[in-house]
Amino acid sequence: MDMIMPMSTTRRHNKIINEFVRKISGVDNFDEIDMLTSECALAHWGSKRKSNEICCLVDIELLENIEHFKKSTINHLEYVQPDFILFRNNRFVANEFETITAGCPDLIIEIWSEGNSNIEKRFKFDLYSSGAKTEHWYIEQGLNKVTCFYGTEKLPEQSLLNILGTSNGIKFDLRKMAIK
Repeated sequence: MDMIMPMSTTRRHNKIINEFVRKISGVDNFDEIDMLTSECALAHWGSKRKSNEICCLVDIELLENIEHFKKSTINHLEYVQPDFILFRNNRFVANEFETITAGCPDLIIEIWSEGNSNIEKRFKFDLYSSGAKTEHWYIEQGLNKVTCFYGTEKLPEQSLLNILGTSNGIKFDLRKMAIK
């Protein structure tokens, strides 16, 4: 299992991410989970700089030659750096330095702050929604609400006041992080 913890925008942001990392140890088969957080970039097809270009996550299942992709393609793709990425059931590949990852994560979490523009939020939402098997959550730093999606499907909203759960049954108890 690989774990990389970056320093983020605010102390609250860092505390929430640290709690996700700490709480993941409650998953049944912890040794079978590869977890990557921020400083490992998530590659995608397309360019966010070209407004007419569609961007989407790289579905490893659709690649014909994964070794060729790892050696000559992955390093040339654009990427984003989510706050938290979890691969449990879905496959992924990384470049030789393990700095860029490609795949459709089981779970992506973004913690929004005042510094995130609406354009950035929309781009990341559209990108993460392109993974049909990817659950993605969005947490506003100043609120307890967690907005959740599975691909493009909106899931019930959750709250930091309660134990959080993915659609696949992974639980995160972050109640001590809730704003009271």
